[in-house]
Amino acid sequence: MPRLCFATNNAHKLEEIQALLGQDFELLTLKDINCNEELPETGDTLEKNSLQKTQYLFDNYGVNCFGDDTGLEVESLNGEPGVYSARYAGEQRNAEDNMNLLLEKLADKSNRKAQFKSVITLIQDGVITQFEGAVEGEIITEKRGNQGFGYDPIFVPENLGKTFAEMSLAEKSTLSHRARAFAKLVEFLKKSNVV
Repeated sequence: MPRLCFATNNAHKLEEIQALLGQDFELLTLKDINCNEELPETGDTLEKNSLQKTQYLFDNYGVNCFGDDTGLEVESLNGEPGVYSARYAGEQRNAEDNMNLLLEKLADKSNRKAQFKSVITLIQDGVITQFEGAVEGEIITEKRGNQGFGYDPIFVPENLGKTFAEMSLAEKSTLSHRARAFAKLVEFLKKSNVV
C-alpha cells in the first residue's frame, strides 16, 4: 500500500482527509516520521505556503508527501484574511479571536461575500503537482454550530442556509474547499496508478 505523509499537525484536518481518502493508502502524520519542528510557512500566497511546507518535508525527510494551505478570502476586505487566516488576530492562532476580529471588521459592510480556498501541493519522487479547491459563500453576523473548526461557525456556503459548523463531517466532506482540492489529488493519484 502506498504511503504518503500529510504535512500537518492539525487533528481536524487529518480526520477530514482520512475520511476523504479512505483505505486506498496509508496516511502518515508528521509524528509518524518524527518531524517535531514547525514547518516553514512564510509565503505571501496559499500556493507558496503549500509548496514551502511540502518541499521542506521532502527535502528533510525523504518522504513522498503533500501539504495544504487554506485561507478564507473576504471580498469587501480585499481578500483578507487570506494567507493569514490562522493567525489573523495574532500568533496565538485562536479561532475565536480570529472570528471575532473578522466580524468586527465586517460590522459596517453590506457585502459579506467570501470564499474558502485550499491549495494542495503533492511531491512524489521530486515531482511537484498542485491542486486547488474553492467554495463560495458569505460571512454571517453571528456564530452558529459547533462542528468543524476555524471560521466554520460564521461561513455559510452558497445556497445552503447553514454554516459549515452546522454540518456533519460527512456532509462537509462532500462540498468543502478542501474536499474539492483533495478530490483532484485522489483522482490524480488513481490516474497515475499510485493508488
